[in-house]
Amino acid sequence: LTFLVISCPCALVISIPLTFFAGIGGAGKAGVLVKGSNYLEALAKAGCVVFDKTGTLTQGNFGVSSIYAVSMEEGTLLEYAALAEIASSHPISHSLQKAYRAVPDRSRVNDIQEFAGEGIMARVDSAQVAIGNHRLMERINVKYCAQSPVGTVVHVAVNEQYAGYIVISDAVKSTSKLAIQELKSVGISKVVMLTGDAHSIAEKTAQELGIDEIHSELLPQDKVTQIENLLGSLQRKATLAFVGDGVNDAPVLSRSDVGIAMGAIGSDAAIEAADVVLMDDNPLKVATAVRIARKCMGIVWQNIIFSLGIKAICLVLGALGIANMWLAIFADVGVMVIAVLNAIRALFVHKL
Repeated sequence: LTFLVISCPCALVISIPLTFFAGIGGAGKAGVLVKGSNYLEALAKAGCVVFDKTGTLTQGNFGVSSIYAVSMEEGTLLEYAALAEIASSHPISHSLQKAYRAVPDRSRVNDIQEFAGEGIMARVDSAQVAIGNHRLMERINVKYCAQSPVGTVVHVAVNEQYAGYIVISDAVKSTSKLAIQELKSVGISKVVMLTGDAHSIAEKTAQELGIDEIHSELLPQDKVTQIENLLGSLQRKATLAFVGDGVNDAPVLSRSDVGIAMGAIGSDAAIEAADVVLMDDNPLKVATAVRIARKCMGIVWQNIIFSLGIKAICLVLGALGIANMWLAIFADVGVMVIAVLNAIRALFVHKL
């Protein structure tokens, strides 16, 4: 009977799930929503964190910084661009609408075609307008002006004639640099940035933030390819976490070991596909999530080792006839209470 009481697995059965529940609860209090205990376990093993650039490391509040017109006035160029982008939900479209100031007339726009990762073509009044990056200009065989300003260059062609370009800039979030530093301080070996922006813009952002590796000028499907390559280069048992916010990030969020979405400005598709959601879009919360996950897994292993160790000692004493029923009750109920109290520590999170 003493042997039977000692060997009861109450401490393990109760304390380990409770530790994960406490970890998820503590993360929620810190503004990090975790969709399951398995994602906490995977996040605790993270060796590489990959960031999307726009809206994740940067504010996502694009603004028109300059307009360069070739064959028409700057106001007309901006008007064509704003009308052609009228149906798009992309942040660049919002910046063009904001710079245009007037309320666009949707009835002037028809035959809208969107090319993923390239841009948009639409008929505005009687003119065929193409607005996008250099890939779209190459698609329609329009010779464009190759410039490398600080910002995203949006080329505009009207009736297959180059009309000029608009420079749109996006500011880096104030906490992004500290977020990268915190990730490295918790033991993340590699921080990577993926973006569809030009290489010069991506390189400038990476140098400013201290990012280890960048991959620029990527189409949505290219991001998945890069994630596959990074997954293949990871050390044994290490996992990869991807942080993104847009519709285009949903496939990458699903493919990574742990997908982390920005909850406030993130798209519904990204939030649905993600395993972890940051409620205030602060990249610092990524390091917080890793700390919570590692603390939680540390407590889990403490409870496992403590529970099995005490029970093993008491079982040996019971086999030798030394242990009595009081010791058996301690090995069962006492150890369970201690393990539960230890599990509750996962509720208390150090906020960055």
